[in-house]
Amino acid sequence: MGKLVRFGVSMEEVLLREFDRLLRKRGYRSRSEAVRDLVRDALVRQEWEEDQEVVGVITLVYEHHRRELTARLTEVQHHHHDLVAAAMHIHLDEENCLEIIAVRGPGPTVQALADTLIAQKGVKHGQLSATATGARLP
Repeated sequence: MGKLVRFGVSMEEVLLREFDRLLRKRGYRSRSEAVRDLVRDALVRQEWEEDQEVVGVITLVYEHHRRELTARLTEVQHHHHDLVAAAMHIHLDEENCLEIIAVRGPGPTVQALADTLIAQKGVKHGQLSATATGARLP
């Protein structure tokens, strides 16, 4: 770990009270820990925009009986086989399935894949959860 540097932050009192409430709820021991996590998160998001490599999962909840939806989801994944590392299919109930897709690749490309999958008619909810690996892509 590098040298710690202290700096001051000014904010409205109401905003600070809300921030402190959030910190207690999430179990932070200090404002500094929370601010460090916020900065790291912002830096990871910046790396996504700079074509850095990301790894993560795309989760999809969808209607099992929606006509040709399963085939479309599979087709999209096969078309992006270079991004898809693995997939798991879970039957939630008679109507709904959960698809968990592990992905790895350039941030904007992975986001575009997630957007394409989530936008399929019959997908009830989808989300990409990813983080940068720190690797710069060629």
